[in-house]
Amino acid sequence: MTLLYSFRRCPYAMRARLALLASGEPFELREIVLRDKPAAMLAASPKGTVPVLVCADGRVIDESLEIMLWALGRNDPEGWLAGYDAALVETFDAQFKHHLDRYKYPERHDADPIVHRDAGVAMLGLLEARLSDSANLCGAQRGLSDIAIFPFVRQFAAVDPDGFAAQPIARVQGWLARHVASPLFAQAMLRFAPWTPGDPPLVLNA
Repeated sequence: MTLLYSFRRCPYAMRARLALLASGEPFELREIVLRDKPAAMLAASPKGTVPVLVCADGRVIDESLEIMLWALGRNDPEGWLAGYDAALVETFDAQFKHHLDRYKYPERHDADPIVHRDAGVAMLGLLEARLSDSANLCGAQRGLSDIAIFPFVRQFAAVDPDGFAAQPIARVQGWLARHVASPLFAQAMLRFAPWTPGDPPLVLNA
């Protein structure tokens, strides 16, 4: 059985769970506590970050985007791979995440949060422009780009919800609200007790 080590609130883990759930491939979910990482997870991926996917054949994938591609490569019922702009996702993974971290945690980075908030909003303007032509980033239907990016935009919005709502990015705000309100996201965000060795398997998509 393929298994996933995950942490509910981590955006990287969110997008991995979303892709696995959408694929329909059965997997065992192991929710972890970041301050008390299981030895089995660290044995599989010593870098100690989530998500970590351990495939049935023993292969370990510990990058969230690679997990998404693996899951959708096995089964892609909604055609998410057709909605994948690799350059856009890479830009947001690198540049937007840089600004998000310094906006949300300025004390950790000795940063001016307003500077990074404004830089993040400017990047969201790129999405606003794309959404002028379609409901999602790569067309009418949700695709991998949407699912890979929106968890980070959600985190950005949560730093100052009123401030986010006041920004002139109505299409982005609507796009984010639709994805957060989706049944798939609700399924991905169900709360489960942290996994401990000896627990019965918690299999999703069974």
